[in-house]
Amino acid sequence: MTEVIEAVIAEIEEQEPDEARLDLLLESLLFVAGEPAQVNKLATALAVKPSQIEASLVRLQADYQVRGIRLQRHGAAVQLVSAPEASEAIEAYLGLDLTTRLSRAALEALSIIAYRQPVTRPQLEAIRGVNCDGVLRTLLSRGLVEEVGRLEQAGRPILYGTTFEFLQYFGITALDELPPLEEEAMEQLAERSQIAGAETSGPGEDYFDEAADFADDTDG
Repeated sequence: MTEVIEAVIAEIEEQEPDEARLDLLLESLLFVAGEPAQVNKLATALAVKPSQIEASLVRLQADYQVRGIRLQRHGAAVQLVSAPEASEAIEAYLGLDLTTRLSRAALEALSIIAYRQPVTRPQLEAIRGVNCDGVLRTLLSRGLVEEVGRLEQAGRPILYGTTFEFLQYFGITALDELPPLEEEAMEQLAERSQIAGAETSGPGEDYFDEAADFADDTDG
């Protein structure tokens, strides 16, 4: 581990002065930000191009792999979070209960939203085959999903997507770290989501066993 840290330090020292200073300033802004920061806003604050911010984020992310913090990304927003492997120590230090688990039904609904987002409640219910009012309220109250817009059709139903809290709950830094679903399952999921409100043969939980197992392994 010491050799890895020394290698990272040496790499930082070899950076161009401008790059090293940008990384320092960007890390400081992310540290003091009270909420996820937009890349464009960071670029404006530091008087650089968004592409330079993106390059700096890549360097910081590599650096953080051997440290106790991680760079978490959700769309164009980014924030600093603690390393998931430190969750137990943080829980003990702060006296928190971070291990409250979601029900199987909530995990299934959350898996559908995560892989199919943005998705409406009727689409969610068409896929699961059951009413989802209760699980949606649970996921919204836990901050794991949020309203991200409205579908441009009759009634303009609300569209739901995952949040930064979702990433933190599963201990990942971006949605592309979720385990992949089988292609056939994804095709059936897409077909089912297009018949919102129609009756289905069952809750479709077989499609989401892998994601639910992933939640069991990383929960908290």
